[in-house]
Amino acid sequence: MAQGPGRDRSGEVRQDVRRTAKGAARGTARTGSASRAARARHAVWAWIGAAPGTYLWLLVLAGTSFVVSRLSPETLEWFLAKRSTNIDQLTSRPVHALLASLIWTEQANFLFYFVVFHLFHVPAERWLGTGRWLTVALTAHVLATYASEGVVAWGVHRGALPANMADTVDVGVSYALAGVEGVLTYRLTRPWRWIYGGALLVFYTVPLVASHTFTDLGHFCAVLIGLAFQPITRGLPTWDPVHAVRDRLQRRRSSA
Repeated sequence: MAQGPGRDRSGEVRQDVRRTAKGAARGTARTGSASRAARARHAVWAWIGAAPGTYLWLLVLAGTSFVVSRLSPETLEWFLAKRSTNIDQLTSRPVHALLASLIWTEQANFLFYFVVFHLFHVPAERWLGTGRWLTVALTAHVLATYASEGVVAWGVHRGALPANMADTVDVGVSYALAGVEGVLTYRLTRPWRWIYGGALLVFYTVPLVASHTFTDLGHFCAVLIGLAFQPITRGLPTWDPVHAVRDRLQRRRSSA
């Protein structure tokens, strides 16, 4: 039996409604995805903006790590010796040596620096603010460098160390990192503060006692320098890791 024109129009209307509903659903999905992406971008930029110095430093290290990975061992040693905080460079170009050694490393291991910077530098900068964080890092880097190289200079002068120690390769971010690790002791509440601080001192004292190298001395001095910055942490919020984990678990249970 032939269908009437009214029935045909009704079918077309239903098809139009279905197409409209599907289009609306796709539009809603696209809008939701765009909104989630926008929120994610905002969260990432907000996180970076809270520790701009650390991420700028990481960006520079990414570039220098790439250069280091492309140099031969012989060229790399000569290249880094000119950018080291050794006696020769500290005597002739102290500012250049101190700044250059902060952005060059002996090994192209950027992933390692990315991890440790997020473990220590990012929370320290977010907690202290960029100015105080940078003050701690640079002070530890400079004073620990001069303390360790001063011992080397004394040893070379007295003949207790070989003369070629005056131009040895000494670059890297570890003194600044150790200083920041030290000041982070005061971010923790008691008793975690004493546990963390004690473990940190043991971690840097054992190599110093066992190996007696000038870099081990520099690391130990840098930690002490970081610990000496306790006055700038007064009035800042502290963090209890147990309470933080407990609060997070409670929030998950309440949202489930």
